[in-house]
Amino acid sequence: MYDLIFYLELGLFHVLDWSAIDHLLFLCALTIVYTFKDFKTVFWIVTFFTLGHTLSLLLSSFNIVKPPSQLIEFLIPTTIILTSLYNILIYKKSQNSFFEYMFSIFFGLIHGFGFGNYFEMLTDSLDTKLIPLLGFAAGVEISQLIIVLVILIINTILNKIKLIPLGKYVKTVSIVIILLSLNLIYQMI
Repeated sequence: MYDLIFYLELGLFHVLDWSAIDHLLFLCALTIVYTFKDFKTVFWIVTFFTLGHTLSLLLSSFNIVKPPSQLIEFLIPTTIILTSLYNILIYKKSQNSFFEYMFSIFFGLIHGFGFGNYFEMLTDSLDTKLIPLLGFAAGVEISQLIIVLVILIINTILNKIKLIPLGKYVKTVSIVIILLSLNLIYQMI
């Protein structure tokens, strides 16, 4: 039971850590277009991201798939940029939940491989990695839902008070996210 709680906390604070800005930026890019009326869709998009994240951790932990870490570190901000570009170009024109679910599971795979090496180091001496993996995945899901809740509150308030049109807000935030993600890529060079 201690292992489950330890890894749940690790997953929780992995996403809520400011040094893991890539997760925060991706979650923001992924959900900035939604308000509370879209909660069911947002819940599933974030859950599919977690499923992808967990699957890649599983594949990495058991040495089934181990993509080069430099490639993954480049692809993570690239997924954030692509999601933000999607927001700018497609916003409310033809949103397709199925496409967004597949989008988030695929990008979750990439993001999960980013944590795979660290997770493997933490669990290398353990007899079983399943309980730590489940705990970590649950912690990630809880923290993501907290972040998404905050984003939905902000989006809903801005939508209700009509301070800035939601479309303009989405595009502005998406541009800021792209610039921050480009900075992440620049720091790798």
